[in-house]
Amino acid sequence: MSSQARNHPHKFPTVALLTTIVTISLVTPCGLVEALEAEVCRIEVLVDGKPLPEFPARGTTYIEALRGREYALRLTNLIDRRIAVALAVDGLNSIDAKTTSASKASKWVLAPYETTTISGWQVSSTDARRFFFTTEEKSYGTWLGQDANLGVIEAIVYREKKPRLTLGQWLGSRSKAAPAPAGRARPSAEAEKQSGEPADADDLAATGIGRRVDHRVQRVHLDLEDHPASELRLRYEYRQQLVHLGVLPSPEAEAALARRERANGFSDFSFAPDPFNHGR
Repeated sequence: MSSQARNHPHKFPTVALLTTIVTISLVTPCGLVEALEAEVCRIEVLVDGKPLPEFPARGTTYIEALRGREYALRLTNLIDRRIAVALAVDGLNSIDAKTTSASKASKWVLAPYETTTISGWQVSSTDARRFFFTTEEKSYGTWLGQDANLGVIEAIVYREKKPRLTLGQWLGSRSKAAPAPAGRARPSAEAEKQSGEPADADDLAATGIGRRVDHRVQRVHLDLEDHPASELRLRYEYRQQLVHLGVLPSPEAEAALARRERANGFSDFSFAPDPFNHGR
């Protein structure tokens, strides 16, 4: 039996403990985005409330880190059963900053088809401190002496065990259709602008621990399945590193491709110039 955490608008949210803390934020509708998604859960990285584009490459999924910008992680439960999500940023559990296994980690609990936004590390039962993109040197992981897993966001998802139904309950459930997920609108594709903070091309992205925000949680107890239902992993880097990795094209390649996109087959009528007939 594990305990988990939830967030509520008017009462304490829930934190899950195995001693697992699971925390849930206020429920908000989730937009249909190009998000990393498994059969049971979706994860999106938000800047100013908008999902960042994702780039599948090299066997993983990348996002472009925006220097100095705060970000949040939006989780959506896609099934009709409660789930518990072990969520780590830079290898640190987003609830207690520990580096345990996912099975033993504190987890965030989501009700069926629920969406929650995690905006930072939970530092008390009432407060969190914001995630923001920074350098390895200034990251929370480096401050804690845990810098082995910088640049990764990972969510390991567990389903709650199904309760055993009596015959009467089973017959009653046969006539009830499962609720469908709410309709979702595709967000704007407009790219986020990077901050004007001076950048070093050799800087590697990591996550800092920033300003304090209100984020109330409470603990709940769930009986979870023994094995995870899905594992979601994102890598983030600044643009220069994404270019070096071949995930994004270089500025020179982008300019060349843009020129080729403007190419035409015909213009004014004329004859082909003869390179062997210079005197005429």
